[in-house]
Amino acid sequence: MAGSTIGNIVKLTTFGESHGPCIGAVLDGIPAGMTLSEDDIQPYLDRRRPGKSNITTARKEEDKVRIVSGIFEGLTTGTPIALLIENNDQHSSDYAEMQSMYRPGHADFTYDAKYGFRDYRGGGRSSGRETAARVAAGAIAEVFLKKELGIDFCFYTAAIGDVVISRKNFDRNEILRSATAMPDDQANARAVALIEEMKSSLDSVGGMIEGRITGVPAGIGDPVFDKLDARLCEALMSIGAVKAAGIGDGMFCSYRTGSQNNDVYTLDGDGRAVKVSNHGGGIYGGISDGDEIVVSAYVKPTASIAKAQPALGRDGTVKELTIRGRHDPCIVPRAVVVCECMSALTILDAMLMNMSARAQSVRRFYLGDNQ
Repeated sequence: MAGSTIGNIVKLTTFGESHGPCIGAVLDGIPAGMTLSEDDIQPYLDRRRPGKSNITTARKEEDKVRIVSGIFEGLTTGTPIALLIENNDQHSSDYAEMQSMYRPGHADFTYDAKYGFRDYRGGGRSSGRETAARVAAGAIAEVFLKKELGIDFCFYTAAIGDVVISRKNFDRNEILRSATAMPDDQANARAVALIEEMKSSLDSVGGMIEGRITGVPAGIGDPVFDKLDARLCEALMSIGAVKAAGIGDGMFCSYRTGSQNNDVYTLDGDGRAVKVSNHGGGIYGGISDGDEIVVSAYVKPTASIAKAQPALGRDGTVKELTIRGRHDPCIVPRAVVVCECMSALTILDAMLMNMSARAQSVRRFYLGDNQ
């Protein structure tokens, strides 16, 4: 199938199905000479891993990553890095009825329309399980950006249903401590109660993820079709559960006047250009301005719910369907690290592309010419 690869210099290809023997990724374009091990990647996968609390799916997967190429003596070689994650806890029989039914809110009908048949076990390629491969690869990009360039990524849950975090209570340490990945312990408690309510009523709830990326220099991104904001939104929207994405204040910009929304530049004490606001999220004309890059992703409620719903069969009949299996009543907390890793892949790719933007950069690299 086409469409399983993203990126220009840093290229990610994922493979595998939810109920196959494994899922994985091939990541090409990572520069040689970076120290890297499975221990660098595993903390990111642990953040996405299912079965960690009673507000996530009960599916138990260790999600232990294995690097099978691209590393020698603890260093990246510059060749493709292949990553494997085994699937160990599939209950494929839970999906037997889905073979002939189109589940509401799923890709069953569209896959049938495109390919003529589909892997109905857990959604196959359209399953959220595929995102584990993205996280394994994106972790490498983020580790590179942190180690080599000091770029910081802070992604978190900003809202679940109608529960929204308070900026006054923002505590970054709470992101990894809380069950919801919220940086606000009070909002976390309310969100957990809401998710448990949805779970007991056999329903689900969505939410919003926000990310702040600091340390990206000005001048990253390309105008017109390869705008940095366009590519970030593409990366976020490629995640199955994400139905909208934004940069900076996003859709709220449309409610303002130009004078309210414009970010005004001034000089700081060192004579550097700075902005007094950041409504644009650190990107103008598709190019970073050196300020904090702010992204948001809007995540739909989990489509797989245990509440009975009418469903169309392949034979044209409509029957009541109760979806079996183990599913998240809210996918947002586990999707935070997915959004973070896809953003890291996009930033690294854009920064490597930017190295050829100026003639003097090429001369400096090959000739040591600093002029």
